[in-house]
Amino acid sequence: MSKPKVFEKPIGVKDYLPEAVAKLRRIEHAALACMQGWGYEQIITPTMEYYDTVGVASSTSDQKLFKLLNNRGTTLVLRSDMTAPIARVVSSLLKESPFPLRLSYHANVYRAIEEEAGREAEFFQTGVELVGDASADADAEVVALAIASLKAAGVKRFKIAIGHVGFLNGLFEESLSGRKEAQEQLKACLLGRDYVGYREQLRQLSLEEPVKRELEGILRLRGGQEVCKQALELSADETAQASIQHLCEMWDVLDAYGLSEHVLIDLTMIGDFSYYTGMTFEGYAADLGFPVVSGGRYDNLLAQFGRPAPATGFALKTTRILEVLGNEDEPAKAERVLIGYDETERKAALAIAQQLRSQGATVVTERIGQEEAAELSKNTSGRFIFKGVEYVEFLLFTEGMDEMLGGDGK
Repeated sequence: MSKPKVFEKPIGVKDYLPEAVAKLRRIEHAALACMQGWGYEQIITPTMEYYDTVGVASSTSDQKLFKLLNNRGTTLVLRSDMTAPIARVVSSLLKESPFPLRLSYHANVYRAIEEEAGREAEFFQTGVELVGDASADADAEVVALAIASLKAAGVKRFKIAIGHVGFLNGLFEESLSGRKEAQEQLKACLLGRDYVGYREQLRQLSLEEPVKRELEGILRLRGGQEVCKQALELSADETAQASIQHLCEMWDVLDAYGLSEHVLIDLTMIGDFSYYTGMTFEGYAADLGFPVVSGGRYDNLLAQFGRPAPATGFALKTTRILEVLGNEDEPAKAERVLIGYDETERKAALAIAQQLRSQGATVVTERIGQEEAAELSKNTSGRFIFKGVEYVEFLLFTEGMDEMLGGDGK
């Protein structure tokens, strides 16, 4: 294997230059402020976790984890999401805290599979976990907060699609009882949005015509509140019926929030069957093929850490939101003041710089020579460029001169 060139980076990681960082920080701060306004408190967990605890409990499949060994030969992982680490904290450091717990976070996460097809192996997420509440109101709350967070981050046009793992589990168990392999094949098609493949799988199963029509019917279960009624008529299975009732209650709560225009029910949208236990949702921005937010209910995770509890939450795909915004909503650049000084007046210049910074100004200090001082002194008003950077004002401190050129004095 050839040695990497000095400027090369591993596949799937990237550098963020100042303008991009400013946008990312604005998105992050706006979303976290929104979450705080809903009562969610921020938490930070380690970048590295034990594979045997957080790694195996994560929703990320094993082959997608970045693994490493510490000096004792113990396998560690770089966190692939924030849900499992927070579940660990809720079950340990917060074990005496009463439910419900509302926690928020912003973090970089790592997934090896993202290296494929130009995807990122390291990316940023901002999200929440609501632990200890199994109600439809709790699920509706995280969806409503996801909508509010997207708006706060600057995403103007988007749609949230909501599904339920229990509905498809119940429907498949009713229609394909005992045929686990067939069920898994159909679920895999739906998870990959491969509706052509889904229909092809149905044809290969040699089902009776009424059963085939029933299973094909779920592909049309997308829309508003009317979808709940259609789904209730499609399956009499107890699990499927309870799942749809839960979605109906969620819809009523979201309608009370005044957010139903942003939401559609999509019963083909299922999330990861091995992880989610109930409601799942994804949010898509206009003109972007990947979701900018996703989440759902995962009532079995906390039990793996010894504190069984229902839980629900979501993660904003902060890096993707940066793509959505592009050059829109460009953060205003800080207006900079330049202070030039020579050795004799260094102390006075730096004192003034500190004073201005304490008042909220952005100040750059430079030790300059006589020729530079003479040239800069011509900038008595207006913007100017010095060493490739734009400034709005210049203060000069040299021997015998402590004054603000173009201003009202010190």
